[in-house]
Amino acid sequence: MKQVVSLSLGSSKRNKTVTLELLGQTFVIRREGVDGDQRRFMARLAELDGTVDAIGFGGMDRYLWSEGRRYEFTAARRLLAPAKRTPVVDGSGLKNTLEREAVRWLVERGIVDFARHRTLIVAGVDRFGMSEAVAAQGGEVLFGDLMFALGIPFPIRGIGPLRRLARLLLPVIVRMPLALLYPMGESQDRITPKYGDRYGWADIIAGDFHYIRRYLPPPESGLLAGKTILTNTTTPEDEAELARRGVRLLVTTTPNFDGRSFGTNVLEAVCVAANDGRELTSDGYLRMVRDLRMEPSVRPLPPLSLSTRSQATPIIST
Repeated sequence: MKQVVSLSLGSSKRNKTVTLELLGQTFVIRREGVDGDQRRFMARLAELDGTVDAIGFGGMDRYLWSEGRRYEFTAARRLLAPAKRTPVVDGSGLKNTLEREAVRWLVERGIVDFARHRTLIVAGVDRFGMSEAVAAQGGEVLFGDLMFALGIPFPIRGIGPLRRLARLLLPVIVRMPLALLYPMGESQDRITPKYGDRYGWADIIAGDFHYIRRYLPPPESGLLAGKTILTNTTTPEDEAELARRGVRLLVTTTPNFDGRSFGTNVLEAVCVAANDGRELTSDGYLRMVRDLRMEPSVRPLPPLSLSTRSQATPIIST
């Protein structure tokens, strides 16, 4: 039996344990949040080290990637120092492969038509594989990195400007304090409506769910009516929040296990555990994704009332 733990800086309210049969083996997968307490995170990491097969690092990234170059967060390196024996992965190795594959899968099956609809990706450098795959479809794309991560109210228009900005800012961003970049602990539970014009502009809203949720428009605004959300990890409570706002379709790039879609850090840890503790190359992750049949979860949300439904913009191709 393989044991995988996702240790997250995020809220403990999102904790979950599932047992799965994968590749002929039994996996027990746990998600543990520390409510933003960095000392508690490091102490728990030290306890887990050497006792489980792989650990996923949740609540923030360890690495950001741009144009094949990897940038490491100084704060993440410090937080992960107690792990000496068990491999710790943040999902970035798998994310680039899995999320490109997810976009291809959705387009091939006619589920989402990126070419004919407008997409807001809330933080493109956090998900460069998804960003490049969506941009390659040819539709309009806005990147919200400055807005959603740094609080600077300017959208980035197109993948070219995002790449240039990444080259300029990533060496600085990875040295910034965590609290300036990521909602952690109780702040993950708060919704402060903001950037409603950008949510309203888009037909598809994509990227990290903590960023998407952080500034969701209120239900009565109707700004999310008929929209598609493409994200990574959601709970039944998150689905209820989106349904109240009229979201039509929720797509998670990771599969749904027992009512919950786990983050890429969890699935990368599963891949590493299945590979006897060894990290994989991009091609290796792609093979593992296909061997494990890691297909996106596509979940239509409850329909709106007739009076509100008339505002909806159809996203699903017919």
